[in-house]
Amino acid sequence: MPARGNNVKAATVLDDDYRPADDEPFMNERQLEYFRKKLLIWKSELMGDSKTTIEGLQDTTRNIPDIADRASEEADRALELRTRDRQRKLVAKIDQALRRIDAGDYGYCEDTGEPISLKRLDARPIATLSLEAQERHERAEKVHRDS
Repeated sequence: MPARGNNVKAATVLDDDYRPADDEPFMNERQLEYFRKKLLIWKSELMGDSKTTIEGLQDTTRNIPDIADRASEEADRALELRTRDRQRKLVAKIDQALRRIDAGDYGYCEDTGEPISLKRLDARPIATLSLEAQERHERAEKVHRDS
């Protein structure tokens, strides 16, 4: 298993155009700070959306006499609440990723201990499995689901 960074909390100044590259040490301070910043921005956006939804739901509580209009509004509200529930779970995964950064485990596959590709982490910063491990996991799920 590769050596992992220790509890990295040093503030690193990042250029706005910085992108982690394969030719630098894996999960160095700059990369960790890049992913921490990316995760915190994502979390902030999700929390803002959640606040907007709560305010919107409170504002739209009204008595609609037409049963079809009421049903339509209830369906919209149910969809919005399901979306926010998925986002709540996503925020929990973001918090877990931030804890992995603090613990020095971020960027390493939970199954194999090998580094997760930077491209995968950039696309899905909450990833906990390498692409190969994720594909194995999904194949196993499909086998169990189809049985």
